[in-house]
Amino acid sequence: MKQNQKQKQKQVQDKTVYWTVMEHSGQSLFMAATDEGLCFVGGWNEALEELEKWTLSKYPGSALIRDDVRLSQYRNGLAAYMKGERPALDFPMAVRGTAFQQKVWNALLAIPYGETRTYTDIAAAVGSPAAVRAVGAAIGANPILIAVPCHRVIGKDGSLTGFRGGLAMKKALLALERGAASRENKPHEETVAYL
Repeated sequence: MKQNQKQKQKQVQDKTVYWTVMEHSGQSLFMAATDEGLCFVGGWNEALEELEKWTLSKYPGSALIRDDVRLSQYRNGLAAYMKGERPALDFPMAVRGTAFQQKVWNALLAIPYGETRTYTDIAAAVGSPAAVRAVGAAIGANPILIAVPCHRVIGKDGSLTGFRGGLAMKKALLALERGAASRENKPHEETVAYL
């Protein structure tokens, strides 16, 4: 058993984590991926230092290297999303978490674009209706904002609740999705820039 744990730890340490950044409406959005897939999308209020800390905790001893070309599929998909398009954000993902967290994150992926669910709804969806707080903690630990749409989870009373990217970002993402249907046949003026 200890040998298997050491092998897993060695595999994590040998990974290279690649990162890139894009700007939307004056806000920077950092993202990272390994060779296995997208592993991190930050919030508008998060700086590169947050990505560095996250990488150190999830991939200790790994190199963190900027590679805009390697991450172009993720940048392009998220840029299209931020422009109000409805791309399928079905990227390969390298998400690390407990079995319960994985279950919750999969439930988030099932929330349709432009719709919301409550924490209670997600708890029921994962078969743990009494575990609303644990569901909230798992949602809060989601490392891939937008692509794993934790912004679509709201309070039981319909209020916007905690979000790693900040409530302003959550509100903007929900408004973007709600407005996308009405804009589908109209040009969208916002710009997305690659830094």
